[in-house]
Amino acid sequence: MTEARSRPAVSLLCHTHDQVGESPLWHAAEQALYWVDIEGRQLRRLDWATRQLGSWPVRERIGSIALHAAGGLVAAMESGIFRLQPGAAGTVEHTLMQAVDFALPGMRFNDGRCDRQGRFWVSSMLRDMAQARPVGALYCLDAGHWRQVLAEGLVVGNGLAFSPDDRVMWLSDSHASVREIWCLDVTAAGQLENRRRFTDLAAVPGRPDGAALDAEGAYWSCANDAGLVHRFMPDGTLQRSIRLPVSKPSMCAFGGPALDRLFITSITPASPVPGFDAALDGAVFVCEPGVAGIAESPYQPG
Repeated sequence: MTEARSRPAVSLLCHTHDQVGESPLWHAAEQALYWVDIEGRQLRRLDWATRQLGSWPVRERIGSIALHAAGGLVAAMESGIFRLQPGAAGTVEHTLMQAVDFALPGMRFNDGRCDRQGRFWVSSMLRDMAQARPVGALYCLDAGHWRQVLAEGLVVGNGLAFSPDDRVMWLSDSHASVREIWCLDVTAAGQLENRRRFTDLAAVPGRPDGAALDAEGAYWSCANDAGLVHRFMPDGTLQRSIRLPVSKPSMCAFGGPALDRLFITSITPASPVPGFDAALDGAVFVCEPGVAGIAESPYQPG
């Protein structure tokens, strides 16, 4: 392994001072990067060629986004799953695809992603994380059919990723009281089986936040609070870590014309963290990790 691959330089891509930057998503057809500021209630888009930034205010917090096969985006919002179609005039068309009835008031959707068959999977959480209540669930929107796959048990569901053949799902819980990453087998019908621990995080710094899978089958996990992105091999071995100038990386995604860039969103903490550059909190970063990613599949409405 070369030193460049071991220690890729992390660069500032865009600094929008997001409160909770999340869900970076590469749109290959547009050659653009989308992401959200959950608490700022903003949808962002950065054109790769021109570096022009677009921002759209949205009516509710967005936990995560995915591509929609018919155009626009799928967005997991506070009252349900919406199709979003950003307009040139700075407005966004919101179309409700699926309403949701959460277990408790004060909940919202969090991490979400489409599998290779175009099913949209998304977790929920109680917004007041201090309560540490495992009331979050995992849902799936499959060609318009809505189902709860895992009932409760998650405090802050996160880290969704899928193997290229859709047979394995990665899922994490990023709450400090849990700090776990699991693998689950996915049946052809989209049922989950054989949940098991992916790796032992006892000696690994940070909380496992948003994640991405690369073309070699390795799992990249943002280590929130530690200012790192970890790369775990398919057997769960920690292969290397990339250091960021901010303490709270939130999610990573592969993109760029050759899918060989790793984009990383971040969160602005409540107060500056010693040892990190508070001026860069809430920014989006990019690096060339020496391995390519896998193109994201769009949601298939059926």
